[in-house]
Amino acid sequence: MPTFKYVAKDKDGKTISEVLEISDKEALINLLRQKEFVIISVDEVKGQKDASVTKEKGVKLDEIVIFSRQMATMVDAGIPLVGALDILGEQIENPNFKQPIIKMRDEVEAGSSFSDALSRHPKIFPFLFVNMVKAGESSGALDVILDRLATYYEKTNATQKKIKSALTYPAVICVMALIVTSILILKVIPVFKEVYEGFGAELPVPTQLLITFSDLFKKHFIVFLILLALAFFGFNRYINSVRGRLKWDGLLLKMPILGPLFRKLALSRFTRTLSTLTHSGVPILRALEIVAKTAGNKVVENSVTIVARNVQEGEQIAEPMARDKIFPPMVTRMVAVGEKTGALEKMLSKIADFYDEQLDTTVSALTSLVEPLIIAFLGVVIGSVVICMFMPIFKMSAIINMCILW
Repeated sequence: MPTFKYVAKDKDGKTISEVLEISDKEALINLLRQKEFVIISVDEVKGQKDASVTKEKGVKLDEIVIFSRQMATMVDAGIPLVGALDILGEQIENPNFKQPIIKMRDEVEAGSSFSDALSRHPKIFPFLFVNMVKAGESSGALDVILDRLATYYEKTNATQKKIKSALTYPAVICVMALIVTSILILKVIPVFKEVYEGFGAELPVPTQLLITFSDLFKKHFIVFLILLALAFFGFNRYINSVRGRLKWDGLLLKMPILGPLFRKLALSRFTRTLSTLTHSGVPILRALEIVAKTAGNKVVENSVTIVARNVQEGEQIAEPMARDKIFPPMVTRMVAVGEKTGALEKMLSKIADFYDEQLDTTVSALTSLVEPLIIAFLGVVIGSVVICMFMPIFKMSAIINMCILW
């Protein structure tokens, strides 16, 4: 869609300049006239995207849920799309969300479809959201689709919060352990070093190694930080590559403790998304394509892509799923039953509910397991440092006691 830059004056005489994607120049002029703007210039900008779109930031999933629910309510009440977007544009406070909604209102008012307007804001509205709205527009059930989207994202948001709560606690504790250990190495150990140097006695090997490491760490602290930053940058770049992402996502699914959690999350997302799409009237091949792109895991995405390819060749969904180790036997058998009985979306929804319950159980078990592991980790790390530093004192106490007895 072409991009135009216009300069105009509003009712108050204020000059407004904006870059806007719209179907053609005439549609933009009509839009400006409807707003009672005095047009100064309208020029097409070639080879450039809407600057405001490139600067857009994502919004919280909670805001997407509220937007979907409110849009569904207003559309169901018979309020036109332009009016509904106008109302939401006025009441939303987040500027990162407010401005895109106002732009969408203008685009819809100029003749653009709602799904096309949504597709111009990919950082805010996911691929799944846009395609389901497009299906709703085609079937004439936009309010129903928006309501289903709100329900879908509510469940997705709840699941994500559970995972974050399970991972936040160990992450915070590990960071605190790293900070405490760094303080001990940089501030406390040098003090002990000065005390021990005054005695002139030979230090135990663990203590000497710790003091040597402390000296190196303190002397080359900036170098350590640079190496850490480079390692983080290299790792981040690797996992963002195609090969690196595939390896990393595969590793996540195979991890001893967190692996089952990520696997259940991936299966829950797969079945929930596919159920929502098929129930909304999206063709199965298109639904599988959308599910693959929104899987959130490269291994699962590749598996779903293979399933879609086999379905296109004439197979049932359950057949290629059964050949893939990603999908457990229970999932493939329930999908097969759903296909035979004509209730695939219902079966998928039941599978998603089952894995959501499993996620709750796994998160609770993980939290109970992680706490003693973290305490043991802190005890080993910090305790080892303390013991190494006090070993000479224990040795000197033994020597003093021997001298007294002598």
